[in-house]
Amino acid sequence: MTTETGQEPTVLRVEREGALVILTIDDPKTRNALSPALTRQLVAACEQINADMSVSCAILTAAGDVFCAGGNLKDMYARVNHFAGNAAEIRRTYLTGVQTIARALHDLEVPIIAAVNGPAMGAGMDFAAMCTLRIASEKAKFAESFIKLGLTSAAGGAWFLTRAIGQQRAAEMALTGETIDAQRALELGLILKIVPSEALMDEALALAGRITCHPAHSIRLNTRLLRDSARLDLPASLEIAAGMQAIVQQTDDQHEAVAAVVEKRKPSYTGR
Repeated sequence: MTTETGQEPTVLRVEREGALVILTIDDPKTRNALSPALTRQLVAACEQINADMSVSCAILTAAGDVFCAGGNLKDMYARVNHFAGNAAEIRRTYLTGVQTIARALHDLEVPIIAAVNGPAMGAGMDFAAMCTLRIASEKAKFAESFIKLGLTSAAGGAWFLTRAIGQQRAAEMALTGETIDAQRALELGLILKIVPSEALMDEALALAGRITCHPAHSIRLNTRLLRDSARLDLPASLEIAAGMQAIVQQTDDQHEAVAAVVEKRKPSYTGR
């Protein structure tokens, strides 16, 4: 997969390891800040993952010591990129710009693990909250810091963060803008675990391996069922679950999974 759009610099590295795709934000000069290039490349990567049925899981991490510094303060000050134009133009820029990341990560058909290597500030925290699962190094910090810049959480945090840690805790973070460390993030349920910095990717890869060892179709349908059920009432969720179950039971891999249990051997999946 390629992440390049025209001649713009590549700020998102995309690597493939078997059924796993690793997405690494890599823009050290901005501390991995949000940019139009990152937006386009991250959305394009998600679209390619969805289209490639051999992909079963993804990891989102970053190069260097910062996960994502959030919005670019120089852009804010100069009122360019996401901050340029009148109110109507800015609204449209958000809808067609950074908010496409929220849609892309939400619509991702495979689980995505955030491996938070350092500070995740503002939009950076929102990107982590958009992921299915989150682990962090002891150096990670999190802040829903928009209010300290007189802004609102326009990247999607108001929706994702409340679902990750609950409305009251999300309100505390959004309305104070205060930074929390990895231990507090663990206490709030924002992350699954804290690991030493040097072991972060090994832990993320191990978690991905616990997922990708299962049938690819089942992974995708379970991911969608969990996501969609969060917004449905019980009857609607059960109806979707029945349909997905009917689909997956017609796959070769589901039959192989049962056969492996009955025959007391390791399964051998083909993706069919």
